[in-house]
Amino acid sequence: MLVSTSLIAKAVRSRAGIAAAQRCAGFASIADNKVAMSLFEKDKYINYQRIEDNLKIVRDRLQTPLTLAEKIVYGHLDDAKNQDIARGASYLRLRPDRVACQDATAQMALLQFMSAGLPTVAVPSTVHCDHLIEAQKGGVADLARAEDINKEVYDFLATCTAKYGIGFWKPGSGIIHQIILENYAFPGGMMIGTDSHTPNAGGLGMVAVGVGGADAVDVMANIPWELKCPQVIGVKLTGKLNGWTSAKDVILKVAGILTVKGGTGAIVEYFGPGVDSISCTGMATICNMGAEIGATTSLFPFNSRMADYLRATNRPEVANYAKAFSHNLVADKGAKYDRVIEIDLNTLEPHINGPFTPDLCTPISKFAEAAVKNGWPLEVKAGLIGSCTNSSYEDMDRAASLAKQAIKAGVKAKSQFIITPGSEQIRATITRDGQVDVFEQINGTVLANACGPCIGQWDRQDVKKGEKNTIVTSYNRNFTGRNDANPATHCFVTSPELTTAMVFAGTLKFNPLTDSLKTADGKDFKFEAPNGKELPPKGYDPGQNTYQAWPQDRSKVDVKVAPTSNRLQLLTPFAPWSGKDYENIDILIKVKGKCTTDHISMAGPWLKYRGHLDNISNNMLIGAINIANDKANSVYNILSGKYEPVPQTARAYKAANKPWVVIGDENYGEGSSREHAALEVRHLGGVAVIVKSFARIHETNLKKQGMLPLWFSNPADYDKVDPTDKVSLLGLTKLAEGSPVTLRLTKKDGKVVDVPLKHTFNEGQIGWFKHGSALNQMAEKAAARA
Repeated sequence: MLVSTSLIAKAVRSRAGIAAAQRCAGFASIADNKVAMSLFEKDKYINYQRIEDNLKIVRDRLQTPLTLAEKIVYGHLDDAKNQDIARGASYLRLRPDRVACQDATAQMALLQFMSAGLPTVAVPSTVHCDHLIEAQKGGVADLARAEDINKEVYDFLATCTAKYGIGFWKPGSGIIHQIILENYAFPGGMMIGTDSHTPNAGGLGMVAVGVGGADAVDVMANIPWELKCPQVIGVKLTGKLNGWTSAKDVILKVAGILTVKGGTGAIVEYFGPGVDSISCTGMATICNMGAEIGATTSLFPFNSRMADYLRATNRPEVANYAKAFSHNLVADKGAKYDRVIEIDLNTLEPHINGPFTPDLCTPISKFAEAAVKNGWPLEVKAGLIGSCTNSSYEDMDRAASLAKQAIKAGVKAKSQFIITPGSEQIRATITRDGQVDVFEQINGTVLANACGPCIGQWDRQDVKKGEKNTIVTSYNRNFTGRNDANPATHCFVTSPELTTAMVFAGTLKFNPLTDSLKTADGKDFKFEAPNGKELPPKGYDPGQNTYQAWPQDRSKVDVKVAPTSNRLQLLTPFAPWSGKDYENIDILIKVKGKCTTDHISMAGPWLKYRGHLDNISNNMLIGAINIANDKANSVYNILSGKYEPVPQTARAYKAANKPWVVIGDENYGEGSSREHAALEVRHLGGVAVIVKSFARIHETNLKKQGMLPLWFSNPADYDKVDPTDKVSLLGLTKLAEGSPVTLRLTKKDGKVVDVPLKHTFNEGQIGWFKHGSALNQMAEKAAARA
């Protein structure tokens, strides 16, 4: 049994404690044994020695206790000796241990990597087929349909990964984040992934960050990855989870405190005695949904629950190695956080968040009252559990425990019940252990091991588009139209346990902690608190083998992209900057209110075009609300003199060689990491996006594609911009780190208004803008070396 987190913390920086931990694990020193990163990459090893060496340098320089986040981040510095280190200010150059891509974003990432002309990836990388499987009839039928419809894309991904030495997880394998947790995540590691919920791996003590495909290409091409030195928000957990309260309620509470942008630019680090009451997969749930507060990532300190999970997933050597390195897998005593939030798990209530935003947080004791007061549709049409956030064995077992109680009492489900296993391993294990049988007894539908309704891949038939209705899910994100493309669907996010209880009640007015239901014979039935096993007592059943390794001889692999394909398109480099300021150009749209990446580049049916930039650009900004007319996908085209769809208008401007800009509101680009939201704007002729504030990933994605993400120096200046203004961007010829840019507005009556703008470009990123994209700059450097 491992020592507890609190005991490990006491041994931090104690040479005797470090040596004792290493002897206990069988190592004379941290570098004396090679431990494979995964069972699939036995020739790639965990590099704790690099962290140890880097931290020795950093400690000597900073002379201050370090948080766990800092230890892992600084432990992966490319040049610890010369790197400028200042929280919230410095741009760090880092060397992540691995890269992970899901199939929708992998297409563009791999197309970009192919453009770089390199023979193989520089770090272990994987691609996971989880986003393109639409939920329709059930797991087997939906998977078969997806394999048929998406054959061209799957063949491209399978051959491209084989060509460049990338692990490939076939359709049906499961959701990327669950697969990573089961196979690849390890304490103290650093990973980037082309999906915003990559931080899920923080449940195993990994700094795992969601990025755009261009960032992934950098790391795969052996270029250091840039990240602004994050601040660190500490969340101190005291007490112990009990009763109906679950790990999900921790992050629902934190989301309510920090809001959807409160974590921007920060890593959220959990600590305190309450940590040890949460399972490893529960910690992953908390880290996963940290994406909804804009956090760079979230993570937990190494403890016995992580070690138990590593052993259960056939990685005892990793567990032992992490134990030997445990002095660097917890925060130093006296470490300073930029902000500390304290949550008492003993008194934490179950929560339900939503609708339409993941940070509208309501405790269950007040939820029925809030539902009535706000006029939310009270009938629960469907309850959906699973997804990358809550599909662990423990989640499924706790949900099944409630279903068993209802079955025994003769209480029938009143709402549609949908279950998404997170991986083939979870599906096989809960089938073997009987939870699937329990769900099917209450007419539950078990979907394929994929994202499904969580990302809009749901062919929903029970309500018409525009019909107000309510669904309750254990997912992470609930933006307007997110799950079923119906803007009138009110989606509420909660735990699998509360979701399951709501399925039997059929109404938002039900509180399972206090209320009773009627059985068929009129008796009162009240749920007992759910219970479930943290790990399967019989071990995990791996199910079908869905992993494809690359061949020994990769030279014979041929990657084909048909020129006539409407799903895949080879990339054409963007034009470099002209070297001049932009003068008297047009505003394509002034966006009103929340504008997430779902508004900029919708998912759902558009996912099939993620490998074809021109085709997917037909969804550009079609969900954004135009402040000029309060309508979506309707902007004034100055060439035709009519209100027309946004992409159509942008294409007309591009054809006429008329560059344009977007004006946006707060936290612009919130949500998914999808770089298509930046690529499409660039492809259709946009040159700048000017906003009150950006979400981190989207701002970086815009920079990578040669765009100008600019901020109003005074957010109130957003109101000075009229959609009909001609705009000039002045100061670009002298663009430098911290330099001002002026937005000159020329009104219809000829009046000129100058508005100051700011930016976050560093010197290297300015090179991306000047070259036309980061990929252009990379290709130019590669050509020069050749």
